[in-house]
Parts: sequence; C-alpha cells; structure tokens
Amino acid sequence: MTLITPESDNPPSGTEGLTAEQHARTLGAELVKQEGSVFLRFAGVVNMNGLQVPYALVPGKGVLAKPSKWRKMAPEEQLQLITERASAYAFDELQRKVAAFVTRIREKADEAGLDPMILLNALSTGDSAVPVDQVFERIEQRLLHAVERQQEARNAARTRESINLAEYPASFELARRLPRRFIALLGPTNSGKTHEAMEALAKAKTGVYLAPLRLLALENYERLVDARPGGRQLKVNLVTGEERREVEDATHVASTVEMLDTRTRVDVAVIDEIQMLSDRDRGAAWTAAVCGAPATTVYLVGALEARRAVEALAARLECPLEVRTLKRKGPLTMEPSAVRKLRNLRRGDAVIAFSRRDVLMWRDLITENNFSVATIYGNLSPEVRRAQAARFRDGSADIVVGTDAIAMGLNLPIERVVLTTANKFNGIDEEELPASLARQIAGRAGRFGVHDEGFVAGFDDETHHVIRSLLQEKLPALPVLGFSVAPTLEHLNRIASVTGEQSLARLLKRFATNIDVPDGFFTPRITEEQADRALWLDTLPLSLPDKFTLSLVPISSRVPALHEAWQKWARKLAKREPTLLKGDPDDVYRRNLQEVEDSCRLYSAYAWLSYRCPEFFPDGERARHLAREASDRVDAILQAQNAALRKRRGKGG
Repeated sequence: MTLITPESDNPPSGTEGLTAEQHARTLGAELVKQEGSVFLRFAGVVNMNGLQVPYALVPGKGVLAKPSKWRKMAPEEQLQLITERASAYAFDELQRKVAAFVTRIREKADEAGLDPMILLNALSTGDSAVPVDQVFERIEQRLLHAVERQQEARNAARTRESINLAEYPASFELARRLPRRFIALLGPTNSGKTHEAMEALAKAKTGVYLAPLRLLALENYERLVDARPGGRQLKVNLVTGEERREVEDATHVASTVEMLDTRTRVDVAVIDEIQMLSDRDRGAAWTAAVCGAPATTVYLVGALEARRAVEALAARLECPLEVRTLKRKGPLTMEPSAVRKLRNLRRGDAVIAFSRRDVLMWRDLITENNFSVATIYGNLSPEVRRAQAARFRDGSADIVVGTDAIAMGLNLPIERVVLTTANKFNGIDEEELPASLARQIAGRAGRFGVHDEGFVAGFDDETHHVIRSLLQEKLPALPVLGFSVAPTLEHLNRIASVTGEQSLARLLKRFATNIDVPDGFFTPRITEEQADRALWLDTLPLSLPDKFTLSLVPISSRVPALHEAWQKWARKLAKREPTLLKGDPDDVYRRNLQEVEDSCRLYSAYAWLSYRCPEFFPDGERARHLAREASDRVDAILQAQNAALRKRRGKGG
C-alpha cells in the first residue's frame, strides 16, 4: 500500500508576509472558511493494491474557530494556530488512520460482494467541517446498511422459495386425498339454511360442525346431542379453544372453526357463516376450513353474497359444487315510522345498541318503563348470553336489549328489531353500519314458527331513515381473490430455518411481506394485535413456539387488567415457572358487574392456555370451574339489577 500526498508549495524560511491561507498551503493543508466554522483540511491519495482512494478530510483538531472569533484574532495568532494544528505529525496521523480505514472497509466490502469505492468516494467529497472520525462512522453505517439490505434481499428470496401460497391447499393432505364435494346453502337470515345442513349432519355416520362463536358451537352441540336420527342418540364432542366435552367413541363434533381437526376423516362437515371468508381478522380460519375440512361432503352455509367466492374456491380446489339458494320463510317489513318513545316498545322487541354502556343504559330506561329485560352483549360469556336468551325465549323477559352479538348465533323469538343508532364504533371512530350487518341484525326479526312476519324500525327518525336505506342497498359480492391465510407455527419455523431469525415480530412480518403469492388468490394475513404482541414477546427469553402460542391467547389487550395478566403469564413462562390460579373464589361476590365479566374472560383465557401448555398452566379445570361460577354471578347480577329497577319503578308509580 502506498500513500500519495499532495506536493505543497516550497515554504519560505518564515511566515512573514504570508496570509493564513498561504501558510496553510505551505504545510500541505487547505484553510476553509464556511458559515459556522473555520477549519483545516488535508488531502491525499491512498493506493492499495491498485485501488486509488483520494481523500480530503478534517483531522481531529482541524476545526480552528468560529468565523466571528477567527476574525478577531491577530494575523500572527492565526498563523500560530495553523502551525500547531497543521503539523507534520497531524498529517502523518491522518494518513495512517485513512489507510487503516480504507483497508478495513475494503475487506468488509469484499466479504459482502460490494464495490468499496461506492462507499470510499465519500472520503473526498466532504465540504463541511465534519471531523474525520465522524466521516468514518457515516461510511461504516452506510456499509452496515448496505450489508443489511443485501442480507434482507437474500432472506426475502429464501422466504419466497420456502413458502408458496399457491400450494396452500396441498398442505391439507387428508382433504386433498378425499373425493370431496361442496354443497352451498345460501340465503338470508330465517331461511332455514342452517337447519337443513344440521339435519344432514345428524343423519351422517360421522361429522363435524364448525361455528364462528363458542355460543353457536355450544348450541349446535346440544342440538346434535338431542337429535335422534333413526331413533339413535349421537355421541358428540364439544371442542372450543377454552372447553372440551368429550365422550368415548364420539361420531360427531361441534367445534369453533379455528379448532378444526384436519387429520380425522368424517362424512359430513358443516361450515357456518361462510361469508366470514372476507372478515379482516378471522377470515383465514374460514379459508383453512374450506381448504382443509376432511369430509366427503362439505356444507357451506351463509349469506347470498358469498356465492361467487364459494364458486371460486371450489374451482380452485377442483371440488364439485352444488349451490342451493333459499328464501326467507316469512316477510321482513320496515315499520312505517320510528318508535320514538319508550312506551311505544312492545313485548317481543329486540332493542339494539352497539356498546356495553349503551346496552345497560337502554336496559335501565326500558326497565323503568315497566318492561322486564334480558341483556346480551359481547363481553358476556356464552353461558350468560344463553341464560339471558332463555329468559326472553320462555317469556320471563318482555324485551331483549343487546348489541349486534344477537346477529349471529342466537335463535330468539324476536318479532321486531329496533335499532337505537345506525352508527357503530370501528375501533377508531364512529361510522355508519355496513349494509350487510344491518341486514343480518334486522333479519333476526320474525322467527319462523313463532311469528308470521318480522318488523324493523329505528328508535328515532334519523336512524329509521338510514336503516331503511341500508336494507334497500344491494350487497356487494365477496371478493373472488385474496382469501386470507394466517401463519402457522410450521410456516414460521420454515422461514426461521432459511433466514436464521427467531424474532416473532420479524418472522410474522416476513410471512406478511416476503412469501410467494404468485396470483393473489391466497394472501397472507396477520392481525394487528398479534403483530403488537409479538414486539413485546420478543423482549422475553421465550422459544418461538411459546411466543407464537402467547400471541394468540384470546384475551383483550384493550382491558388493562386482562393485558397485565397476560403479560404476567408470559413472564412466568419465560422463567419456566408454572402459573397457578390464586385467590378466593368468593371474590366474584364482592366485585361489580364489569369486574366479574373480566374475571370470566380471564379464566377462559387461562383455560385456553391450559390445553396448549398444561405443564405451565396446570389449573385448567379450576379455571373452567371459576369461569362457570363467574358466568352464573354475572347472570345473577343482571337479574338483580333488573328486579331492583322494576321495584324502584313500582314505588315511583
């Protein structure tokens, strides 16, 4: 390696008569005056194995002063400062530093297959007072980023090679080997489509029912248990994330859709609410069910707008498809005017609000007007919802007040649906109801076999007008491309094996952005909640399987007490310590309604984990028992509140 230095002017014997600029040149430096600073810059060339690298750099002590201070200095002071800072020692030291730096950068660039001059050109292009060490640091940062980008490109390519979503259906080996056929039963609410599918399921020798909600799984589990096809009683299992009810030699299973067993062959599978294929957060579970249900006959039950999507999936899976469209069994009529006053409500009404707070407010208002009320909202456990629904069903409650939770999974003898608003909070702000949801809620009116006709109304004039318009809208068909696929642990392990990464957040991001999606028919999808949880879980010393499991725990991150419990469980698991359920079971009798509801959700989430990590969450049976007790307590509180309100109303009257 050769150092080539610039030739300086032959210096005179003294500095007398020289300007500061001339004196700097005699010492082999350049004096530069810029806004903000006056500094010295040395220039030269490093010749390393034929690679010539010019540089023009400010040494560590090359900044002399601010311009204002420089101007106030006497000429001899300026010359003296230049002589000190532009010494031969300073220049030699800079040369050695540049040579060592060029050697280091060239070696690293060669290892990465990069052209070092793309980076080293920056040594000669600086025109500011940035000291040499900072210039080196910037170049090294650029090299690091270039290597990272190169590694990222390699990992992205390896990820694409490892997972091709066009091959997603082939991952369900049993389903692909079976001669499957699809029967789509599509129609509006109260058209009898679920009844027809469940009749076929009960008559089959073996079968599985896949529900969107625990409540629906429970209802249809009991429906199958009570069925007597050919006079025989069916042996049925209930399988949800939080609960198992299993019998020996079971022939049928009622399950939530996420719990589908893809390795056990059955004769009939029923996939309910098939329009959930387009759901932003849970649609991937329906994609998996359609692709993986191991049944020779698969019933796809849902709304009419799912037809084109179902046809596209059947064609892609090369399965024959029969589509049966059903009509509503009784008319659904929009009331001529809004309800307007509480006294205009009537027995058999379902009053719909869209938050727990509003449901309880309307319950109080309606109870104070001498109606008995059943209450249903999403925060309630399936057991409480079912108990409240039973009160309305058997006539103990005149009116049911609920959220859109009644739109899916509850068979209620509703004659009229009354919506208190046409807006719903979407997680960010209030927005108008989607027409599909408005139609599904309204469709609960006029239960076949109980009422000859169903009615719909808004409570106020504006809501009434909007709901009328929404029910008249033509619903758009579900997309025929872009069916969601969620990452499995197998997917993430495959990506980890080719990239070497163990960060759950980065693996999820790679799945979402780097896997091969050749025609867009299937698309990767991760939820925001899972992505957010992954970032926090990566801060703990957990294995990838444990992080993945914890990222899926069905517990709300928006409720501080529940989120803190989840974090505590994760920390305990990271320490490989079991989490035991502590506390007094009678605590539920000392808590308010919200606290007991949250307790119920916490116990259910613990039960979910107990099935997946029994060694570290060993109190699963106790959790299920406590969840049932908490559910009973919630139901008792709701009934007591209703009774107190009616009693108060009676005294006031």
